[in-house]
Amino acid sequence: MTDKTNNSYKTISEVVKILGLKSKRAKSIPTHTIRYWEKEFKQIKPKIFNGNRRYYDIENIKIIEKIHFLLKDQGMTINGVKKILNDEKLLKLDEMSNKSIKARDFKNKLIKISNIIKSLKK
Repeated sequence: MTDKTNNSYKTISEVVKILGLKSKRAKSIPTHTIRYWEKEFKQIKPKIFNGNRRYYDIENIKIIEKIHFLLKDQGMTINGVKKILNDEKLLKLDEMSNKSIKARDFKNKLIKISNIIKSLKK
């Protein structure tokens, strides 16, 4: 049996939550960041259905996570990230980002569990 949550398409808001993106004012979800990356990185190809709503599959989310890691955690420039994504050899050598992304996912899950435990104690 497959896990529907991992295999289903995600909305742009869900992708923002997966990445943990936050606006500076924390009043809105910064979906504009993902839209900007779509324009800059040809590798991001969401499905766009009725009403121009974007939906991302797991492969697109992995690419977005890699972009996020390289830009935000590694401090690379957009042009630097483009070179990595466009060069198959560099992309294969970039295993460090995949491991760090998995570690960040694990950390996010621990934080969620911790928050659930805190709310249950109240």
